Amino acid sequence: MINLNIVERPNPQDREADKKFYAQAVATGKTDLKRLAHLVSHQSTVRKGDCYAVITSLLHNIIDELKQGKIVKLDELGSFQLGVQSNGVASAEEVNPSVVKDLRIKFRPDADLKVALNNKTVKFKVLTNNVA
Repeated sequence: MINLNIVERPNPQDREADKKFYAQAVATGKTDLKRLAHLVSHQSTVRKGDCYAVITSLLHNIIDELKQGKIVKLDELGSFQLGVQSNGVASAEEVNPSVVKDLRIKFRPDADLKVALNNKTVKFKVLTNNVA
């Protein structure tokens, strides 16, 4: 279940307009690699330490593949790809690595993941008395 806070926000295009109320998802905690390894180990015959080793190795390899400019597709999960934000320059000849100002990791969920996680398959609960 996803808990929802109620937040009041102004319209950024019209600060004079009435504020409106919006739902905001509230995280209930974090799950790390050790926890995932524990969960996977209890759903299979593989031990927790082995699961952890495989997951950390997978992460290392995803990073290496992304650094090589590849799209990393994990079937049924989605695809990871690097993107950049750069400063604009006057001519094509001026474009070089120094114009890159930020690197982003883009994630595109697989269609099956989108089907599994949407507003019809996830339950919500509005937390009362918590207008922020």
